Amino acid sequence: MPRAAVLRKTTLVAVAIVSLVACSNSSNSSSSGLSSGGSGGGSGQTYKIGFQGALSGDNQQLGINEINAVELAVKQANAKGDLGFKLEVVKSDDGGTPDKAPAAASALLQDNGVVGVVGPIFSGPTKAVGKTYADAKMALISASATNPTLTQSGFTTFHRIVPPDSVEGLEAGDWLAKKAQKVFVVDDTTEYGKGAADVVTQELKTKGVAVSTQSVPQGTQDYGAVSQAVVSSGASAMFYGGYDKDAALFAKALKSAGFSGITMTGNGGKSSVFTQNAGDAGNGWYFSCGCLDATVAPQAKDFAAAYKKEFNTDPSTYSPEAYDATNAMIEVIKNAKAKGNVTRESVLEAVNALDYKGITTTIKFDSSGEVQQQVINLYQQKNGAIGLVGDIKQAS
Repeated sequence: MPRAAVLRKTTLVAVAIVSLVACSNSSNSSSSGLSSGGSGGGSGQTYKIGFQGALSGDNQQLGINEINAVELAVKQANAKGDLGFKLEVVKSDDGGTPDKAPAAASALLQDNGVVGVVGPIFSGPTKAVGKTYADAKMALISASATNPTLTQSGFTTFHRIVPPDSVEGLEAGDWLAKKAQKVFVVDDTTEYGKGAADVVTQELKTKGVAVSTQSVPQGTQDYGAVSQAVVSSGASAMFYGGYDKDAALFAKALKSAGFSGITMTGNGGKSSVFTQNAGDAGNGWYFSCGCLDATVAPQAKDFAAAYKKEFNTDPSTYSPEAYDATNAMIEVIKNAKAKGNVTRESVLEAVNALDYKGITTTIKFDSSGEVQQQVINLYQQKNGAIGLVGDIKQAS
């Protein structure tokens, strides 16, 4: 073969190789080549764990609580040096709203190196993208999305390590029924807030408690009217289904209106945002939550110390759950690697078969994606701090 022809052929082969490498690394690939970024061997391989949640917007504190724990878990796993591969976190901010969720999900799905996702963290965004992730066979482990319908909507890759609101709301309703004969229930119209409030309302009615209800859209700035309605109703207890920032405004308005009854909200209200924004008006409020207080739980002592050292603050609501969800995903990747290639499909298969003991619960899912071990705790704010009362079933 003439030398010129050899050079031309060599050049074409080199260009072709460069082109293939560029295509395999492109984050815009629409291919479902789910082994890309997750099929190589050796210690030089990197697998990515996605995180979808609110890292901006009114409810970003819960997102910050969780992403901190996710990054801590990955940092610790990499530092041990015994994985045989590296891990990387890819963050995708959905602002905690359903309308921003599709773009956040798309960003993770287009990165073929992402083999599993911790999140989404809120119910509304999860409902907006659950089918999209299912179609892509991307495993989801959420530490905090609690709307009951999420495991009943055909989202076949969705799993959560916390109890749904159908459990939390039922037990909150039972606890309130022991305390009051008339309860005013308010919701913020979101997937989470209304879902939680509806379960509480139904359980109270089942227990023979008189219930008044009202919806106040998320983001409302003036809770004066609904606070007056609560006082005028004669109710001796109030339950709010909504998030921390709005709950804090509501707490202030209820105090100004002179309401002296029991005030309670669910897991969405339990955060430092509520404590800081509500001030003295938040004292006395109760919170139901299928979550662990890592600052007092003996099994979370090492995690709490590492978290505080890394971020100069104590772990808060859903931090330990996100830590568990991430370590569970890491365990899944290790299991998939041991059996062969790490792909989105093999990771999903391993999640479905998972049996992992974390600091918050034993993570083992039923066929719908619900965690089998479920405990609801009761918390109360006193002197500007939210503290654990105990298992709500045993709380007086």
